[in-house]
Amino acid sequence: MMSPAGRTPSPAAPARRAAAAIARPWHRSRSPWLSRVAAPALAPITTLCALVGLTLMVFLPSTAHADGSAGPVRIVVATAGLTWEDVSAEQTPALQCLADHAGLGAMNTTSTTRVSTQDQGLETLRTGYRGLAETAPRSAGIPNPPTDQWAPIPGGVEQIDATAAVPVDRLRSALAGDGLVLVDIGALPVAGTADRADALQALDERVDQVLGAAGGCDNATLARTVLLSVAATGPSADTAAQTITSVPSRTAGLQVAMDTAFPGQTLVSGSTKQDGLVILTDVLPTILDSHDAEASGPIPGQAIQGAPSSDPQQQVIDRTLAARLVDPATPLALGSWLLLGAVGAVLVLVPALARRPRALRFGRALLVMAPLAQPVGLVAQVVPWWRTEHPALALTAWVWAGSAVLSAAVLLGPWRRSRFGPAGASAAIVAGIVLLESATGSHLQVASPLGAQPISGGRYYGLSNHLFGLVLGAVLMGLLCLFSAVASRRARVLITLAAGIIVAGVCVAPSMGADFGSMLVTLPTFGLLALLLSNRRVTPWQIASLGAAAVAVVLAVSVLDWLRPPQQRTHLGRFIDDLLGGELTTVVTRKLAQNLSMPLDFPVLIPVLVAAVVLSAAMLMPRRLRLRRLAALEAAHPVARPVLIALVAGAWLGYAVNDTGPVLVGAVLVVWLLWLPAILPAPSVSPNAKAAPTSADAEAARGGH
Repeated sequence: MMSPAGRTPSPAAPARRAAAAIARPWHRSRSPWLSRVAAPALAPITTLCALVGLTLMVFLPSTAHADGSAGPVRIVVATAGLTWEDVSAEQTPALQCLADHAGLGAMNTTSTTRVSTQDQGLETLRTGYRGLAETAPRSAGIPNPPTDQWAPIPGGVEQIDATAAVPVDRLRSALAGDGLVLVDIGALPVAGTADRADALQALDERVDQVLGAAGGCDNATLARTVLLSVAATGPSADTAAQTITSVPSRTAGLQVAMDTAFPGQTLVSGSTKQDGLVILTDVLPTILDSHDAEASGPIPGQAIQGAPSSDPQQQVIDRTLAARLVDPATPLALGSWLLLGAVGAVLVLVPALARRPRALRFGRALLVMAPLAQPVGLVAQVVPWWRTEHPALALTAWVWAGSAVLSAAVLLGPWRRSRFGPAGASAAIVAGIVLLESATGSHLQVASPLGAQPISGGRYYGLSNHLFGLVLGAVLMGLLCLFSAVASRRARVLITLAAGIIVAGVCVAPSMGADFGSMLVTLPTFGLLALLLSNRRVTPWQIASLGAAAVAVVLAVSVLDWLRPPQQRTHLGRFIDDLLGGELTTVVTRKLAQNLSMPLDFPVLIPVLVAAVVLSAAMLMPRRLRLRRLAALEAAHPVARPVLIALVAGAWLGYAVNDTGPVLVGAVLVVWLLWLPAILPAPSVSPNAKAAPTSADAEAARGGH
């Protein structure tokens, strides 16, 4: 078909028209080349750079780990309640001997109950899924009836009950074959009980008998042996019910894992990507891979490998101690510093105090200082605070020292002369530290305040939802403060797009954030902000296009991740496995159920969500709600309005698409409740008065660039 001019339109014509439409608000620019040359090329160039960057990040070289080349796993020794704090040459010589000749890992054994049981752990070894399929809730996603994935193992599987005594002759006979031998040596009582020391000694003696029947722990010909503490308690859900309800969940610490295929190394898997940390669900793929067998369907774990370590036992003890001590130490460490923000809020928001210039300045300073404790706590692994006599005080000292240094940078920099400067610097530091920590492997956040908690079985790397909430809130606050000094509409849009690309790259790259949900939020949020800043009329079609683009990008990166070897895949690549295995409905249903049930399981989130609704309404309707100072902020700085709209939209979109959405909304709420009062004008400003806008906003209001 010919065009009206008699020429066949170029295939690129629709793209050029779309780019020209984006550039239309800039048609009065003093630089005509922008609308004629640069603007049409902006969209494809930006897209190309983003895809190239993401591809490079996907294929960044991974840390080299040894593979399991020591032959098939022949012996699995299973116990429960054994942590690395129990293992020593004096108390447990047999366990220590095995530890000296094996790879070591601190293992997460979380299950479908508050504290895992040995029966759950033994079933997990065979099925690859956490917990008992019979009693697990449907939202757990555990196939029922369970599938015994050990069936394809050549030579079969023999299970030996050694809870009271080790049948040495039967064990030797079983080892004469080619199959797998599972030896159940019983469980330890809960930590703190009177008979635990005797039980630990008896368990060590049974380990010695098992290893002796196999040739001895220091024998070079010892068949590949894996010793695992498969749960925090034992032996079954019925007999452990009283223990489960009476013992705090934090006592269910990381358990012992040893594998003689990796002597002198720590254990690691693709599930954690953290040396010295593995998950119980990683054991099944490890066993199957060692026998060249395949699971009959998708399983959640990834094979265990070895990682070099100068002192593997000290490393796993550090993992265990930090994971156990971080929860009780966090309230004092973070809460004591965050109290500064509460004091600052009183000084800034109470009119009688805020009218006093010194009190107002001091309150604003406290408000911008308070959020800095969060990134400092996130990287608390910089110092071994858990080794001290008083770990809670040591962690608190680290948080206060680090926050004080960052506060000096925020309050003493050249930006201090602007009301927006300290808040913008604080937001930039928070976002920068969180993104940088994630981009470099997430090694400092494990078992740190606000970081990945190995005991709870959540993420071990990348951006969890609460961290993404911090990043989203911090970046948008940083942009709001920066735009108070940037007059050009074009510059504001380009800065927004650049910030969005950086956040999206770190969030979705498998070698960095590896977070599916954050990409579904980042592109629509920053795309919406860019549209609002360009003074374009935002249509539902544009919003839908942004959402579709986010889905397309995250699926593309997930496929690239899926193309990598299984041991290098992240959550993104495993999502493609679920998709190909027909598990999409199960995954979506499970995540939706978790999102909806969180406020019921954690009632403290209910007031958080209520406060988030109130704050969202306040941001969107300050004049109608007679919030004079917030209305005055928008009057003096019109750019605040688009940022607030984007923030509210992004926060609630994050709530909708993530399995722990309430946590994401809560993280955004916390930081904005601190930063937003810090940039409000003094209470003497009236929304009815003609506030004098800055030169930047005055020029923007006139259509300047």
